[in-house]
Amino acid sequence: MNSVLPESSADEGIRVNWREAFLTWSRVALLSFGGPAGQIAVMHRIIVEEKKWLSEPRFLHALNFCMLLPGPEAQQLATYIGWLMHGPRGGLLAGGLFILPGLVAIMALSLCYVCFQQVFLIQGLFLGLKPAVMAIVIEAVLRIGKRVLKNWTMTVIALLSFAALFFFHVPFPVLILTAGIAGYVGGWIAPKTFVNLKGHSSSNVEKPGAHSQPRIRLVEIQPSWRHAFVVSAIALPLWFGPLILVWQTLGSESVLLHEGVFFSKAAVVTFGGAYSVLAYVAQQAVDHYGWLRPGEMLDGLGMAETTPGPLIMVVQFVAFMGAYRHSGPFSPITAAILGSLLTTWVTFVPCFYWIFLGGPWVDRLRTNEQLSASLSTITAAVVGVVLNLAVWFAIQTLFGTVDEQHYGLLRLLVPDLSSLKSAAMLIASVAMLLTFAMKQPMHVTLIACGILGIVLRGMSG
Repeated sequence: MNSVLPESSADEGIRVNWREAFLTWSRVALLSFGGPAGQIAVMHRIIVEEKKWLSEPRFLHALNFCMLLPGPEAQQLATYIGWLMHGPRGGLLAGGLFILPGLVAIMALSLCYVCFQQVFLIQGLFLGLKPAVMAIVIEAVLRIGKRVLKNWTMTVIALLSFAALFFFHVPFPVLILTAGIAGYVGGWIAPKTFVNLKGHSSSNVEKPGAHSQPRIRLVEIQPSWRHAFVVSAIALPLWFGPLILVWQTLGSESVLLHEGVFFSKAAVVTFGGAYSVLAYVAQQAVDHYGWLRPGEMLDGLGMAETTPGPLIMVVQFVAFMGAYRHSGPFSPITAAILGSLLTTWVTFVPCFYWIFLGGPWVDRLRTNEQLSASLSTITAAVVGVVLNLAVWFAIQTLFGTVDEQHYGLLRLLVPDLSSLKSAAMLIASVAMLLTFAMKQPMHVTLIACGILGIVLRGMSG
């Protein structure tokens, strides 16, 4: 049976009030640029270092749990922490606010994309933002790596993970499964090496540090079949109800139904964040459905990388373009807006479902050292995954032509050096200077590089 702990006294720990929670999660959402690595780094800085709502080990344990789920780990991490603070309402608040800025921004950019694609201002903005995001992602990789790679074993695992993905194109689920098994075995052989995420006591009072005030009392919901049934009875109709409505009103050939069904499937298999499913989405959207033209996925990715919110929001752009080109009974703009909203809905309702369904079990798992060893190893592997994404993004940003060569199982991405984009290199250098040498915040780097991109685009014609 579910039990939600009541408000506690100051001696036992206090609850964060709703106003502070709303303001804090709004701030997290508005600063969540740069893909999952940057978003998780922002959340860590605000929630752990500044607010001290969670301790470092508990934050990392929550991150590991979210990385095991399909969907965007940063949004699910916000949802889970909000759930810890205030129960389901807190999860909806944190997770919903995390999505909202990106939803609005990508909707606006998508409208500009179809209406003003040839305007040099838009072209210049994208020219400047892509290299800026590259620098921000590299900085985020270094930050999260410093936090997670606590010994040489974890560092080697991260490097092997990078090599497996970048040079051998190993599927992400295989990589995570292998890391989990290696960590489980390593936990038996050398627990001090592999168990970097220590378990906690069963107390539901979070003590972020010896000098942290106040102590935060978290909501505790006991795991039960009744809880799982109630969550499923609410979430599943919310997930599939709109698809049934579209099917009944517009028919089985509607582009809205095709998008809703396709991205519902993607929501179930998107392990490891947006990049793990991007190749599949791009291939289907371009070759099978004709929603996108070749090269437009990178434009959508640039939108998602340079707006706050989960990187998986790129699917909103894909759905927008698909419905715009296959509008059916609606005007192109109306169809595009409906398609992007439906796709966002079926992408994120499952994210809340996984968290609310599995959240009550996480605390029981935190004290299991073998599981902690597996999760520690998975976390190290994910650092390699994010590094792979950063390198891929840098190559695609700086070079116009990239050749993919295969030598047996080995795969190499070989950029054509003559296709180096001088403007992108210049902007990337400015972004690296602002990020690493001058320690400027993300929004300063993004604004400066966006303006520089517009200037360079105007100078070139």
